[in-house]
Amino acid sequence: MEIKLEVFDMVFTPEDRLGKQCLLLPLLLLAAWKVGSGQLHYSVPEEAKHGTFVGRIAQDLGLELAELVPRLFRMASKDREDLLEVNLQNGILFVNSRIDREELCGRSAECSIHLEVIVDRPLQVFHVDVEVRDINDNPPLFPVEEQRVLIYESRLPDSVFPLEGASDADVGSNSILTYKLSSSEYFGLDVKINSDDNKQIGLLLKKSLDREEAPAHNLFLTATDGGKPELTGTVQLLVTVLDVNDNAPTFEQSEYEVRIFENADNGTTVIKLNASDRDEGANGAISYSFNSLVAAMVIDHFSIDRNTGEIVIRGNLDFEQENLYKIRIDATDKGHPPMAGHCTVLVRILDKNDNIPEIALTSLSLPVREDAQFGTVIALISVNDLDSGANGQVNCSLTPHVPFKLVSTFKNYYSLVLDSALDRESVSAYELVVTARDGGWPSLWATASLSVEVADVNDNAPAFAQPEYTVFVKENNPPGCHIFTVSARDADAQENALVSYSLVERRVGERALSSYISVHAESGKVYALQPLDHEELELLQFQPRQPNPDWRYSASLRAGMHSSVHLEEAGILRAGPGGPDQQWPTVSSATPEPEAGEVSPPVGAGVNSNSWTFKYGPGNPKQSGPGELPDKFIIPGSPAIISIRQEPANSQIDKSDFITFGKKEETKKKKKKKKGNKTQEKKEKGNSTTDNSDQ
Repeated sequence: MEIKLEVFDMVFTPEDRLGKQCLLLPLLLLAAWKVGSGQLHYSVPEEAKHGTFVGRIAQDLGLELAELVPRLFRMASKDREDLLEVNLQNGILFVNSRIDREELCGRSAECSIHLEVIVDRPLQVFHVDVEVRDINDNPPLFPVEEQRVLIYESRLPDSVFPLEGASDADVGSNSILTYKLSSSEYFGLDVKINSDDNKQIGLLLKKSLDREEAPAHNLFLTATDGGKPELTGTVQLLVTVLDVNDNAPTFEQSEYEVRIFENADNGTTVIKLNASDRDEGANGAISYSFNSLVAAMVIDHFSIDRNTGEIVIRGNLDFEQENLYKIRIDATDKGHPPMAGHCTVLVRILDKNDNIPEIALTSLSLPVREDAQFGTVIALISVNDLDSGANGQVNCSLTPHVPFKLVSTFKNYYSLVLDSALDRESVSAYELVVTARDGGWPSLWATASLSVEVADVNDNAPAFAQPEYTVFVKENNPPGCHIFTVSARDADAQENALVSYSLVERRVGERALSSYISVHAESGKVYALQPLDHEELELLQFQPRQPNPDWRYSASLRAGMHSSVHLEEAGILRAGPGGPDQQWPTVSSATPEPEAGEVSPPVGAGVNSNSWTFKYGPGNPKQSGPGELPDKFIIPGSPAIISIRQEPANSQIDKSDFITFGKKEETKKKKKKKKGNKTQEKKEKGNSTTDNSDQ
């Protein structure tokens, strides 16, 4: 669907303007058309003055005036960008400089200025055609100021002598010419319409000439065009009357038509002409030549044999430069004076597929964010092929298996748009190849490469190499010693990939975990802030919901972001005095089951929290049931002993007494002993621990 708006130069009285605006407003509103659905058309006469109103382009495109500047409203044109301009204050398209239709489009029947209107945020492209209407601003012109015509006195009435007509640079009715000859009793005007719809004129001899009575005649030929007001052009005809030789050579046809493909080899025969003369001897001997009024481009591309009348190619024929040659031929005898016959050869050039399509990339929106929405415009592409017909029809295609596609917007204009999701971590850049292929046979094609970089967004959380780490630390370590290094990686790039570390705060007895250990925010190094005293940690109490033969003593260190790492001090429990030795399975302290006793979830990135818990679970189905558990356990390599006291299920006593840490061979009350007995305690402890006490 196309909407054309004609713009006329009119003068309205104040009383008429309101009514005229009311009539034009609905038409202007209908002109708005968005990209992908059609285009906008306007019309303006050539030679319009600077500032002439063309159309309310912003309103017709559905754009608000206030958004023209913020959205970087601009126009682009392959024709002439300076001919038209838009007032960004009121959105009106107006004539900016002189528009000469003949200079812009030559003799083409249609003439328009194609504009690409581009706005950003989001990127939109509109196509606007402004038709340039012809006005009658060119008078008919003859190729020379005077034409000389030689006529033998023996020529009979009704003989016709060809004349060179005028040409008019305008089109349509402005270029339709009528001819008039000045008054003469001997001559009249002969006008015929030839095969290319042009008028062929000749000087008609109305009655016999007498050279002795009038050796020369001066006439004026006037050409008038069909414009309003009409314009005229005049040429002087100088007729010379010749004597003696009374028969001129004649051709079988007054007009010949030849078709030949462009790029034909030099020396290729176009046509071989044959004229005849009824005279004898020298008066009947004929030589062939191009007429003196033939165009220079004919001489550049063709030659004729004077004796045989054979016309051959002498210069390369290019359909895109010229597709029709009109060649006037003279066949002249050798009488005294010589006489000439005339014909016209029309050489039509046929197109061959000899032009490769051209690809132009404009308005690139790079790089593309990896979270860009489907349909996002990446680039604008235009293609052009100078050939005609199927040879000039171009189709574009894109490298297969890429998350982009080409969308045709208008004729040979395309948009490169996003067609599927991007993931910079999988593919950070795409090398695209656009192929333009014409419809000729054999087909010609061209390619253009486009590198599309994918911009990173922060869509990946840091991740550790493993979810848990187990670290064994000797007690009485020096303050500030480095005990472990955690490392997390982020798949994103640049600032999105920078990782910082922090502790998730938990309670260790009466004190916070951060009073014992710290982690360097940038390096991930974990340090012990003070000497760790195993005896001090024995005071911790744990409260599982029910006994279970699968326990584990663990400490958790969680990193910020979405991953966690655990520092665990773990050992295999075995029964203490009064119970058999037994190996106990362990489970991770990060298990999510509520019966695991994990009650200190992380509060948020950068906030420290800590919990020391016993874990239980179905890790060892061969163990004794809850009512058959040993009442004491020891941790190999440690002076700690775990005491378990079982109570009825409905008991209301403090559950914290169910499990306690105490020193080996001692009860809870012995913890109040003085420091003086500590040497003995260590000795006893050394006798009761295993060989992995330094783990």
